[in-house]
Amino acid sequence: MAKKILVSACLLGHKVRYDNGDVPCLGPRFLSWYEEGRLVSICPEVVGGLPTPRPDAQRQGDRVVTGAGADVTEPFRKGAEAALKLALEHEAELAILKQDSPSCGSLFIYDGTFTDTIVPGEGTTTELLRRNGIKVYGEDQLDEVERELAQADR
Repeated sequence: MAKKILVSACLLGHKVRYDNGDVPCLGPRFLSWYEEGRLVSICPEVVGGLPTPRPDAQRQGDRVVTGAGADVTEPFRKGAEAALKLALEHEAELAILKQDSPSCGSLFIYDGTFTDTIVPGEGTTTELLRRNGIKVYGEDQLDEVERELAQADR
């Protein structure tokens, strides 16, 4: 049986981003994993209770806030927990999540100043998944995902 991969819904073309947009990943490998039925999608922010569209949010330490200063940490926490539950239900040991996102970023996130400054860091969902042994990659790391799948499918 093919290993499942948890995936940010926006990478599959779902219009769930804060700006009601998407960022489809159209690479041939990604599309073949979709066709094989490996991909399990979620938008942690929407599942956590936030609307689409919604105010832009960024991490500030352990909190997540909007540009207007509203604390949205709780929906981000709920969404991260839902993503972990879904990954465990599908026995997904890997995730491909949207880079730079306050919930899904795996290498980089915005710095919390709302000045378009990207810094090394991880989103709330990525942090929880990794704490529970799930390997998380961004959509720009498909080579690493392919290597992980090759080892897992042996």
